[in-house]
Amino acid sequence: MEGKVIAVCISEKRGTQKKNIGKALFRENWGIENDAHAGDWHRQVSLLSYDKIQAFRARGAEVDDGAFGENLVVEGIDFRSLPVGTLLECNGVLLEMTQIGKECHSHCQIYQKMGECIMPTEGVFARVLIGGTISVGDQMEVRYV
Repeated sequence: MEGKVIAVCISEKRGTQKKNIGKALFRENWGIENDAHAGDWHRQVSLLSYDKIQAFRARGAEVDDGAFGENLVVEGIDFRSLPVGTLLECNGVLLEMTQIGKECHSHCQIYQKMGECIMPTEGVFARVLIGGTISVGDQMEVRYV
């Protein structure tokens, strides 16, 4: 299974929407350089499927890339269908999926406006096994464990 990176997003503070910066440095066992969620834990990088975002937009949501707090938006891969432990390779960077979905403690602006948010059900999280740079347009491949 293969996909294409549509957005690479970071935020400087937790709890804020991320912005698409086009490309970023992924550090081994840390996450994305200058991203608020980087650190020595299991949710270093968050990913969302582009198709899920497009379906949400089709229901009337006006959301930019990064609005759900996702680091990577990828077209062509349904992350939610993959098991924890799946390896994702992109431009030499190797990510390991560590979690599917998350609890939404404080309902975000998207939830308040739309009555739902897709990150808790569709978002997945990963840690960086091998670092490097990922850019918009790069191909991502799914490597099963």
